[in-house]
Amino acid sequence: MHQFQINPLAGNLDGSPFVFTNSALWMLIILALLWLFMLGGMKRQLVPGRWQAMVEGVTGFVESMLSMSVGPQGRKFVPWVFTIFMFILFANLLGLMPLALVGVHPFTVTSQFTITGVMAVMSFSIVLITGFWRHKLHFFSLFVPHGTPFLLKLLIVPIEFISFMVRPFSLAIRLFVAMIAGHILVEVFANFVVQGLNAGGAIGPAISAVSFVFIIGVMALEILVCAIQAYVFALLTSLYINDAVNLH
Repeated sequence: MHQFQINPLAGNLDGSPFVFTNSALWMLIILALLWLFMLGGMKRQLVPGRWQAMVEGVTGFVESMLSMSVGPQGRKFVPWVFTIFMFILFANLLGLMPLALVGVHPFTVTSQFTITGVMAVMSFSIVLITGFWRHKLHFFSLFVPHGTPFLLKLLIVPIEFISFMVRPFSLAIRLFVAMIAGHILVEVFANFVVQGLNAGGAIGPAISAVSFVFIIGVMALEILVCAIQAYVFALLTSLYINDAVNLH
């Protein structure tokens, strides 16, 4: 489990309140890659090149998702949803890179619940601020389905309120579990490969070969999961924003 451990690079985790860790380092690397990605796509050429077309395609995808979920008013939330979508996507993919071949061990920041939790709380805060700013106390009507009899309201309103309040937790835990589970699975099969080769005989290499095939399959699935989890996080954020804007 050492690949998930947060290690200090400057400072001391026991004493100093300001510690620069491997998690912070990889977040800075992700932000630098995002900056380069956006820098190459903001040339505003009349005939866009491949890089500009790729950036415009991603921003258009996020804008379309918000327009479908929220409506025309969703455009103002594009910067935040685009940021979390790209950050999660880059963080997930960077954690899969075989950089250990050159002596660099990648750190998947989205495998840390603190990281996914902070992003979820920020998204949820935007929902609450938007909801109360637009609707004031009428925002609480979100927990009361239209046309519900009074007696049922006594049961449904607490359920709706609890389900609303667990949204940030479900956002954070879904991404965290998906990423840490995939990496652990790869680690387990990799251990089977090593143990099989060390065991020798006829069965050992066979187990190693089968385990290696499983690693290839899991890695292919992990690449797909990287994109899916970024999309799911952004989509659910869009749907939650829709509740705040339109009270649906």
